[in-house]
Amino acid sequence: MAQVTVPDIGDLESVEVIELCVAPGDEVGPDDPIVVVESEKASMEIPAGAAGVVQAVLVEIGAAVTEGQVIAQLQVQDQEDAQADSVAPAGQDARPAPEDPAPPPTGPSPASHAAPSAQAAPSASQGVGALAGDGGGAASEEDDSDRASQGAGALAEDGARSASVAPASETLAPARPPGSGVAAEPSPGAQIYAGPATRRLARELGVQLAEVPATGARGRILKDDVKRFVKAAMSRAASIPGEGGAGIPPIPEADFSRFGPVQVVPLGRVRSLGARNLHRSWLNLPHVTQHEEADLTDLEAFRHSLKGEAQRRGLKLTPLPFVIHAVCRALKAFPSFNASLDAAAQNYLIKGYYRIGCAVDTEQGLVVPVVKDAERKGIWALCAELAELAAKARSQKLGVDDMQGGTFTVSSLGAAGGTGFTPIINAPEVAILGVARLAAKPVWDGARFQPRQMLPLSLSYDHRAINGAEAGRFLMHLVGLLQDVGCFEF
Repeated sequence: MAQVTVPDIGDLESVEVIELCVAPGDEVGPDDPIVVVESEKASMEIPAGAAGVVQAVLVEIGAAVTEGQVIAQLQVQDQEDAQADSVAPAGQDARPAPEDPAPPPTGPSPASHAAPSAQAAPSASQGVGALAGDGGGAASEEDDSDRASQGAGALAEDGARSASVAPASETLAPARPPGSGVAAEPSPGAQIYAGPATRRLARELGVQLAEVPATGARGRILKDDVKRFVKAAMSRAASIPGEGGAGIPPIPEADFSRFGPVQVVPLGRVRSLGARNLHRSWLNLPHVTQHEEADLTDLEAFRHSLKGEAQRRGLKLTPLPFVIHAVCRALKAFPSFNASLDAAAQNYLIKGYYRIGCAVDTEQGLVVPVVKDAERKGIWALCAELAELAAKARSQKLGVDDMQGGTFTVSSLGAAGGTGFTPIINAPEVAILGVARLAAKPVWDGARFQPRQMLPLSLSYDHRAINGAEAGRFLMHLVGLLQDVGCFEF
């Protein structure tokens, strides 16, 4: 029985096992990798060092191994080549000296695992020791092809080392000896050639590198290969009827008729379209919702004082026009809330116009008509336009222009609104304000509890564009506006 050990790893205390290339029972050649180890700077295959059959693999993926540690046991094919029941330390040249001709192969492995030339395969101890290096003579993290593939949208990784030095995992690739008529046929694990950054990306995305088609030199897998593989898998999942978004397994269908009568009622075009839009937004945007209350006691007293004027105008004055008026002023103070992100989520698209979407509940489903140029309109104009849009929505007379171009949405549930909710952002907008039910609450004024009219507000936002502190400041600014009756224009 022979032992494969970890060779010289330089100044490093340990390296991490990131891949097991063999399993017990596998036949290997001297240059076939047993495991792949990785430091912060490079990865390296540790070869078997002799031809034989793997009896045991003594490490697991993720294990930290040190120099001299036994990682596998081999049953070598020629016991005369094994000294003291162990193979030559991994990394030393296990081939016989010229004056001691190599014995003929005794099994399929030596014939199928031709030894690489000295120029193509430096000793593993030299290569693994380079794991600790900084550049000269060290294994580069990505080769020229991999570096060229790093463009817009590529995930950030550590910078590549010297471009003139081939990556260690590529350097140790089994080569076809000059003049031999037998092509090298390494074991399955030996066919995976990729740099540390590519291996790290594959681990983060849950990709098996053995399944990824390689486009790099000598069959090397590049980071772009991994990303193409993932994109193709997601496209296939999206094309499967009933498959959930982003490859999420669908909810299994159930036969509810087993338990009692079931009536099938179609959602209808509006509800079905709304369901798809909401699902897409929920999957694509990282939603966060923050809650606050606004004391509308003074505003409510003011609104009720305008009841006669509203009746003369043929209008019903609700708190919603005041909310939209205040929202427009808040959006001017916080432009990133009146924006969208570009496709790469690298830039804000700040809009110089204010079109406020207002969710309307209809028998057909939820629709969101848009109040155009809302920042230019006073309370009476807003009240009239909201009433007109709601009437058109309920009679199914909204035009395409009535529904497009929103920059921010307000979803008011009115008297049925409860104490708060988490509205879903109307992408490509970056925020939405949920308005729940106005209710009287006892509020401590420092001396006693006073009945106050409190309005629950729920702000959902795209966390890529807006952070929690910004959302908090926006909400408090909006609350301040709603509590200042003098800020409203008619």
